[in-house]
Amino acid sequence: MHVEVKDPDGKVVLSRQYGSEGRFTFTSHTPGEHQICLHSNSTRMALFAGGKLRVHLDIQVGEHTNNYPEIAAKDKLTELQLRARQLLDQVEQIQKEQNYQRYREERFRMTSESTNQRVLWWSIAQTIILILTGIWQMRHLKSFFEAKKLV
Repeated sequence: MHVEVKDPDGKVVLSRQYGSEGRFTFTSHTPGEHQICLHSNSTRMALFAGGKLRVHLDIQVGEHTNNYPEIAAKDKLTELQLRARQLLDQVEQIQKEQNYQRYREERFRMTSESTNQRVLWWSIAQTIILILTGIWQMRHLKSFFEAKKLV
């Protein structure tokens, strides 16, 4: 199985070949939608001849990805130290989420301001066209009536 992960900018974050089983993790510093592509090493004929391909994908984001009992055993942490590390990870995740929300708010604000600007210019253009059309019609009607000698 070949795994390729791309960030929202299209840059490859991870590209690796795995055997029949594998596990991968990656850290991205870019907020947004990431693309995960899984390519099978099997040929198409093997799949049609009765071969089966099973993929289990479990995506974990944030502090939920940490296996705290394993970290405690590896670093020989007390229960209090482990809980402090969990809290620090949660605070860090909250900060990341707040930064992401600020980023989204900034993008939304820029989109809204751009849309408002376009609506303003569109309404100004419509008003100018309407006034010019009215002036043209008045001049045309005036010349028509003068030509017919009604005025």
